[in-house]
Amino acid sequence: MSELKTTPSFSVVTVDDLRGPAGRLEALLNPGAPDAPYAVLVCHPHPLGGGTMHNKVVYHAMKAFQSLGLPMLRFNFRGTGLSEGSHDHGHGEQDDVRAALDWLNARYPLPILLAGFSFGSYVGSRAACGDSRVKGIVLLGPPAHAEGRDYDFGFLSDCTVPKLFISGTRDQYGPVDTVEAVVAKAASPAELVFVEGADHFFVGRLNEVQEAIVRWTGAHFLDAVPS
Repeated sequence: MSELKTTPSFSVVTVDDLRGPAGRLEALLNPGAPDAPYAVLVCHPHPLGGGTMHNKVVYHAMKAFQSLGLPMLRFNFRGTGLSEGSHDHGHGEQDDVRAALDWLNARYPLPILLAGFSFGSYVGSRAACGDSRVKGIVLLGPPAHAEGRDYDFGFLSDCTVPKLFISGTRDQYGPVDTVEAVVAKAASPAELVFVEGADHFFVGRLNEVQEAIVRWTGAHFLDAVPS
């Protein structure tokens, strides 16, 4: 096995030219290592609940991928932060994800890994499944029912890229049995990691989330398992 290449740099570049169907999308890029084999897109939680690309779970996911030297793009969905347009209840947001994938692919012509937290896990995976550029998906805190909104992950039964699900055993929006049922119906390969005692936001347990992301990414995509 080859040794994982890590970088201590967490430099951030403001992206000014990412545009979706609803207009400009506010975004930040962590450039990564020059010889990175993959690029990464991370999607944030529900905007109506205060979700943005600066969310703590999104930020810690970014740090996990960046520690592996991978370039990482995060952005605000339409109508969030400085992004133009209006919230579209998960429909137009899928087009935002596709626009971000297009931008990332143009900047880094590499295979792409996608991660999303909560609403971002649903919208991101819906847009990414079937996109040949996306080779793996991380679903953080996949919700079943949140603030009156229901989420159906049945489409994952046709999504054959490697998938990592990370959920807290006390996730108020994704009960253990519900998440287990989602993973059981998802196409292989699909791995489920429960963070014991963690809530939906992984408060105080984000280091375990990062460790799971780094281990899974190394094992599936970097031909190495971090020690």
